[in-house]
Amino acid sequence: MSLPAYTATPVQLLQLPKQPPLILPLPNPSHTTSPNPTHPNKHSFYLEKKTQKPIDPTVSWTSSISHRCRNGQLAEAVAHFIRMRRAGIEPNHITFVTLFSGCAHFPSKGVLFGASLHAYARKLGLDTNNVMVGTAVIDMYAKCGGVDFSRLVFDGLYVKNSMSWNTMIDGCMKNGKVDDAVKLFEQMPQRDAVSWTVLIGGFVKKGQFEQALEWFREMQLSGVEPDYVTLIAVIAACADLGTLGLGLWINRFIMKQDFRDNIRISNSLIDMYSRCGCIGFARQVFESMPKRTLVSWNSMIVGFAVNGHAEEALEFFNLMQKEGFKPDGVSFTGALTACSHAGLVNEGLHYFDNMKRIHRITPRIEHYGCIVDLYSRAGMLEDALKVIEKMPMKPNEVVVGSLLAACRTNGNINLAERLMKYLYELDPGVDSNYVLLANIYAADGRWDGASRVRNTMKALGIQKTPGFSSVEIDCDIHEFVAGDKSHVDAEHIYSTLELLSFELKLCGYVPENIVRESYEFD
Repeated sequence: MSLPAYTATPVQLLQLPKQPPLILPLPNPSHTTSPNPTHPNKHSFYLEKKTQKPIDPTVSWTSSISHRCRNGQLAEAVAHFIRMRRAGIEPNHITFVTLFSGCAHFPSKGVLFGASLHAYARKLGLDTNNVMVGTAVIDMYAKCGGVDFSRLVFDGLYVKNSMSWNTMIDGCMKNGKVDDAVKLFEQMPQRDAVSWTVLIGGFVKKGQFEQALEWFREMQLSGVEPDYVTLIAVIAACADLGTLGLGLWINRFIMKQDFRDNIRISNSLIDMYSRCGCIGFARQVFESMPKRTLVSWNSMIVGFAVNGHAEEALEFFNLMQKEGFKPDGVSFTGALTACSHAGLVNEGLHYFDNMKRIHRITPRIEHYGCIVDLYSRAGMLEDALKVIEKMPMKPNEVVVGSLLAACRTNGNINLAERLMKYLYELDPGVDSNYVLLANIYAADGRWDGASRVRNTMKALGIQKTPGFSSVEIDCDIHEFVAGDKSHVDAEHIYSTLELLSFELKLCGYVPENIVRESYEFD
């Protein structure tokens, strides 16, 4: 989209609608100070002069453009900007920042106009001389997927501030240029809490949780105090890694700072403790909250459900409604998960029906997945299959995979073979499904079937991803791959493992043959 040049003629200018004068409301005499009797007209003269002050047309037009951008009306904002230029009104830096921000919020719609607007800003020299405009251009390109253009604009800025640095780092992180983001961060002349949060939060969003925690430790050494956004990102990393020790340290840090009443931090702590298996700690955080939101209740309901406390999950689900909160899709996911883990088939179907009929919530794929899991855990595999076949949306590998796992538990090879056709269409490269099918064959003694699956994997070039486990000791994470002896204390670890295995056998533990055979297959 090209921008119109400034071609307004005197005739066109005369045809422009006149701006109405700004009329300030006169204050109520009962609420004002009486004028000085020696200068009876001083106050009225001041008001008269102020009411006669004309509105800057650029401010008026920019305000209208901003209103449209805030309401998601990017096309109308662009059209208004074009009318502004045709009217001969010159935009200022706020006009450009407003439009670039609007384009950034609607990448698919705004990228073409954003590029044209950048050309106009470049013509005026605003993208290099004005740090606000330059930063807005950087943000716009980054959110539209053109982070390389962002870097060109960033490098061309004559003066950079912390916001321009942070925006560029954030753009690199979100577009997968992690190394570039780290280099920029290290080149920053001065880093604030936002700078650290952008980097740490970027690693969390990329699933690189260990790196996020390492940079958080660097932040602590730097002396920069984290803000609540930083803490939320770090808590999320602890939740995904299961690093309870660091999570407890962060909780103590929060109690000493001014974040103890921050609802978002409390909700994050509830989620972290639940995912670390410490539902008791999660409940303590919940009960200490002076104010709770729907997210707080949902976190507890889901936490109880996934940790096997079905009764408490359903109790909180009902208590939440008594407290005046209406359940949403997440609430019902927690309730259905609780019913599934507890084998409450009829209760689960009742909640599913109420969700649709009473609460008017359209079930999503995770809700259908809960029903499939509900039937699967109860051994009602054909009912679970019917749910998959009648779902209004295409099932994903998680939904079908849960039924496939139930086939192994129930020894249903025929259904497992049918499900593999589903899974092959969804994602033929997932190794875990093939391994599971091979183990189902092996459990039934059908080694020819297990060998056939293994040959299929070789033909498709699918390799089994090595499984690994991790353990946290003194806030350090130690990872172990099957058969791994690279750890510095490997000799001591394996000797301890042999001792534990010996003691288990003395207690009567006998490993199943399927475990040995499956390990050989792996």
